[in-house]
Amino acid sequence: MRDENFPIGPEEAKRLRLLQTSGFANNVRIAELDALCDDARAAFGVKFSVVSLLTGELQFLKARSGIDVESTPRDIAFCNYTILTDDIFVIPDTTKDARFRDNPMVVGDPHVRFYAGAPLIYVNNIRLGAFCLIDTTPRAEFRLGDQAELAEYAERASHLLIQHLRSTA
Repeated sequence: MRDENFPIGPEEAKRLRLLQTSGFANNVRIAELDALCDDARAAFGVKFSVVSLLTGELQFLKARSGIDVESTPRDIAFCNYTILTDDIFVIPDTTKDARFRDNPMVVGDPHVRFYAGAPLIYVNNIRLGAFCLIDTTPRAEFRLGDQAELAEYAERASHLLIQHLRSTA
């Protein structure tokens, strides 16, 4: 039995099994996903944009823009909270959120201050990971229009992952 230091959803075992059997969580980059991250980074004016997939122990950055990190320990991943529901998860200022203010990515490099994530919905109640916007400056607000646009990026990323899976099967 693992000792998780992060919340997990009721379908975690099914989600992890799907990641393992699909090969989604391999470290193969998908150029179209990287391009989507580049586009989102520019559109939202953030320092980083990533597509993260969460295994039992790691957060893999399947695609990324503005950051060279390939993975982090899952227990420090903001995306643990993003994959709990179908909703957009926003932290306007990480230093003011008790769940994150002591996080190594907040107190050290890359000094995350703002996070917004949209779940990558595969099927009902199975969220593989998240499409994330990350900045080193807090944001006072992240409007409904911004949230809708981020959800659209996540949907496009999910479709690209599924297309990639079908083309390599």
